[in-house]
Amino acid sequence: MSSSPATLGLRWRAGRVFAQNICQRSERVGGGLTLRCSGLRLTQLPVGFPNSTDRLFLDRNVLSSLPANSFSDLPLDELDLSHNQLSSLDPGCFGGLDSLRFLDLSFNLLTALDPAALGGLRARTNLTHNTWHCDCRMQLMVPELVLDPSSLPGVICQTSDLHNLGAVGRPLVLLMQDWDLCLSVRRNPDLVMLLTMILWFSALVSILLNYIRQNQHLARQHMAYMRALQSHSAAPPAGEGEACGNSAV
Repeated sequence: MSSSPATLGLRWRAGRVFAQNICQRSERVGGGLTLRCSGLRLTQLPVGFPNSTDRLFLDRNVLSSLPANSFSDLPLDELDLSHNQLSSLDPGCFGGLDSLRFLDLSFNLLTALDPAALGGLRARTNLTHNTWHCDCRMQLMVPELVLDPSSLPGVICQTSDLHNLGAVGRPLVLLMQDWDLCLSVRRNPDLVMLLTMILWFSALVSILLNYIRQNQHLARQHMAYMRALQSHSAAPPAGEGEACGNSAV
């Protein structure tokens, strides 16, 4: 049975705000609960999210951080955190969200992808309109993430320490195809192939030169042996000279 969304009165207890008191909720036919906590100027997450919540909207607030395991008890399918002030994500903040299919982190202040926070998520993720800083650290982080590949083109470089690469305004994944951000050198398949061919040719020349040197050494040994043999053949046999002298007397 579904019920129309109802905005409940704001109530604080021990300095924490309870979701059930400020958020609009609507139950869907067939099960599932949508909770909308949008545009409430929240600076921290509410507590007491209903356990059946599978769609949670926390967009258009002023959240700057997310504690570890913020949503671990919820069977979330969709989580909207767009239009906040998130500048970093605490390790494990999305822990336990194995069923999450869509995560919206657009329009925040994120500068880096952190595997400790995003690692393990397989959700389609909106990462657009953040202040991504593209550098070696970002390049090393990307392979550790298991986000939906369609999420990564939204990582547009806003700043970079590598000013000569023309990184600003380019998607990180495209930048990484052309440049090694840790070495500040352009990736060039033709150059790599050329260098590989040069190395193979150098190795071949080295083997050939070694073969020639070995043959020359063997040839010199053979010539020395032949000269020694000829010299030995030309010398008179021992005692032959003495016999000739006696005959003459």
